[in-house]
Amino acid sequence: MVAERQTRRTAVSEHKRALILEAARQVFAEEGLDGASLRAIAIRAGYTPAALYFHFDSKEAMYAEVLHGSLVSLGAAVEGSVAGTKTPQQHLKAAAMAFFRFYAENPRDLDLGFYLFRGGMKPAGLGRERDERLNAALEAALRPIAEAALALGASAERANLLMVDCFAHATGLLLLLHTGRIRMFGASAPELMEAYVDERVERLVEGQDHDDH
Repeated sequence: MVAERQTRRTAVSEHKRALILEAARQVFAEEGLDGASLRAIAIRAGYTPAALYFHFDSKEAMYAEVLHGSLVSLGAAVEGSVAGTKTPQQHLKAAAMAFFRFYAENPRDLDLGFYLFRGGMKPAGLGRERDERLNAALEAALRPIAEAALALGASAERANLLMVDCFAHATGLLLLLHTGRIRMFGASAPELMEAYVDERVERLVEGQDHDDH
């Protein structure tokens, strides 16, 4: 009987936490980290601001949890995409394009991920431990790109650089896509991303992206 009551309390608590996180996700998407308030999140969730502190100690903790959930979903999308590949070339392309498609189809998740730039070109963050956890989740989602590059003969350093390059190229194109600026150039962001990935895969196959030594 005691165990059943505890199970029910846990279920209720987890449900309330999920509602708060969903409300926070909506408010953060609309207002950003700086513009959002605990009061706005509480109203959206249907609770009092005080109730939020039973689950999160700060607005930053809430934002970190929302962003971490987004990065976990990104990682799952990448893993799902590479699962059916048979060669390192296919693996690399599937991983890079899955990363791009996830944010192309989920612009609010991309906006969440750009929290560092909310205050302009100056350093920002959510605290060392939270930032490290978020960076690890992002790196895990991108890791299949580096793994495929290693399988194609690149050194660990080159593989990591390629992973970073793919991330930078994708985010640049995504920024152009979601702001509509890509239309200025009469170009297609998905096509440009695919062409970039194909070129990098070809360079790896030909040994051009390997270390000279």
